[in-house]
Amino acid sequence: MPSVQVITLGCSKNTVDTEHLLAQLPQERYTLLPEGYPGPVDYLLVNTCGFIGDAKEESIGVLLEQALRKKSGEIGKLFAFGCLSQRYSAELPELIPEVDAWFGARDLDPVVKALGAEPKESLRTSRHIGKSSYAYLKISEGCDRRCSYCAIPYIRGAHRSVPIEKIVEEAASLAAKGVKELILIAQDTTYYGLDLYGRRRLADVLSALSEVPGIEWLRIHYSYPESFPDDVLSALSENFKLCRYMDIPLQHISDKVLKNMHRHPDGAWTRALIKRLRREIPGVALRTTLIVGHPGEGEEEFCELLDFVKEVSFERLGAFMYSEEEGTWGAANLKDDVPLEEKQRRYDALMSLQRGISEDFNRSRVGKTYKVLVDSVMDGRLIARSEFESPEVDGEIIVSCPPGTNLQALIGNFVNVKITEALDYDLLADLEL
Repeated sequence: MPSVQVITLGCSKNTVDTEHLLAQLPQERYTLLPEGYPGPVDYLLVNTCGFIGDAKEESIGVLLEQALRKKSGEIGKLFAFGCLSQRYSAELPELIPEVDAWFGARDLDPVVKALGAEPKESLRTSRHIGKSSYAYLKISEGCDRRCSYCAIPYIRGAHRSVPIEKIVEEAASLAAKGVKELILIAQDTTYYGLDLYGRRRLADVLSALSEVPGIEWLRIHYSYPESFPDDVLSALSENFKLCRYMDIPLQHISDKVLKNMHRHPDGAWTRALIKRLRREIPGVALRTTLIVGHPGEGEEEFCELLDFVKEVSFERLGAFMYSEEEGTWGAANLKDDVPLEEKQRRYDALMSLQRGISEDFNRSRVGKTYKVLVDSVMDGRLIARSEFESPEVDGEIIVSCPPGTNLQALIGNFVNVKITEALDYDLLADLEL
């Protein structure tokens, strides 16, 4: 049987694409190798990312590395698909001729056919995943917005919602494989439903998923702040399966910078939304993403951003340095006027501030007991998360257990732990029996 291996780069949306792709390959006809497998492989696929400069460089670096493996005979066929492949379909074949075929990001069927399989409609909601306590669930694809820094609409196309019945079907198949937590993702989860149903229906999706047997936690990522649905706020305060956790990428707070970013909510509106979230969802953990060094961000605007972060005290925060992306609204209309060294200084200052905020939040949790989901075992301790930590982007709760505890049996299950120590981003805890 031919062996197939996929290296997935970029965001969780790419992870979902890879899992859908592999589910189309009959296991009786293909040997599916894990991503880190070091040996020879018949088909090596790279799911590329083309979001920002660093991601593009990483994707090209991985492709060049695999091209060398192909030259040495370790790889039979080398394929590339995903965002970078979609965006630079004309340039990449000449740059890396060792790649046997290039595919885009919008349709996986050509990749499946190139591997010798025939895509099946009955498998559209199937996913190839290993043993995992959580899974990402993509509820829509593409984006109708035109933020100055973002190339996703040009790569992934217009917003397209997945019908609710298909989402529920996919969720049920994941639950049957032992998944306990679903993390809803899209370019903008709150936009869900406008194209299919004429109105925002994220709350209806949450309600339907709450009825799927085996699913105990639902988490929302990537919610655009504008026109935040009232019924989603109600669901977060009333539905016990919804984690009190919101991921809302705000990008900035300065009206001048937000206008340059082509983002519609202004600073006052954003502050009002944050206050409302804190008020209507007591104890909610807020995560955001910010960009430093965007065109038009001077020292005054950056200091306003720092003051905003101090004021709100986001429990979770990530940041990027602006990079000009060809083909975007920003690259066409704005000069990248902040030097790289200054971007780095601002990034370091922002993350230093956030490190202290995160540590203060963690200290406030010492001595408290939490229900956590166990993701894995490492060095004789459990690696777990409460509803206030999302996998891969937030800190972890590292749990010590009494001697003789069957750690492997706890993976994928909920346990209670008592927090004993706070670190910058992680927490230490003891298992409560």
